[in-house]
Amino acid sequence: MYRERVSRVPDAVLWWSTSPGTAAAGRRVLPDGCMDVIWADGALLVAGPDTAAHVVTDRPGARYVGLRFGPGTGPAVFGVPARELRDLRVPLDDLWPGAEARRLTERAGEAADAGPALGPALGPVLGAVLEEEAARRLGATRRPVDTALVGCVVEGVRAGRPVARIAADTGIGERRLHRRCLDAFGYGPRTLGRILRMNRAVDLARGGTPPATVAAVAGYADQAHLSREVRSLTGVTLGVLIR
Repeated sequence: MYRERVSRVPDAVLWWSTSPGTAAAGRRVLPDGCMDVIWADGALLVAGPDTAAHVVTDRPGARYVGLRFGPGTGPAVFGVPARELRDLRVPLDDLWPGAEARRLTERAGEAADAGPALGPALGPVLGAVLEEEAARRLGATRRPVDTALVGCVVEGVRAGRPVARIAADTGIGERRLHRRCLDAFGYGPRTLGRILRMNRAVDLARGGTPPATVAAVAGYADQAHLSREVRSLTGVTLGVLIR
């Protein structure tokens, strides 16, 4: 079971899931340019921005509650450049001062202890604890989100604009733009563009759009180009992803 809703934290999504009660094959978490804080059966983890699909093998019945920060937002919450967490899953207390990490872990644990009584409401209740702390840190951070740069880059790569054009739109050189993107997103604008385009293509395909139309609408040269990019970023074909 997987559920999500728009978070009260700007540019974030709250999600929660419970694994099947029986052993299952590893699930594939696609790269999306985002960073998450995740409560995973009592532990708090941070998932950095992925460059390829991350395969997770869940314990039967495992519970997860996560807060997913949109591209460019996570570094302001976690206090480190996104590049330092690329393709990593690390304990929250590796990033935050010990007292802050312990306090949040204890509060999340108190909410989780009420799990049997809360039932399906556990996700939103525990998620509210994560949201409150994320909002507090965003309000107090010395590394505020550069919303102008993040917005310009995300809009530019989604529109398929050349990096030189995006750099000109942001008013900085291409090399400096690349460095700023590494800090904000974990990778440069070209990689971010590939990942966001692939996610759009997968969403279209899951909605029933034929592959050839997906390729045209999402901005690929042709269906073969779509197939190569999906396999490169996820390790499997588009058909496997949407089964």
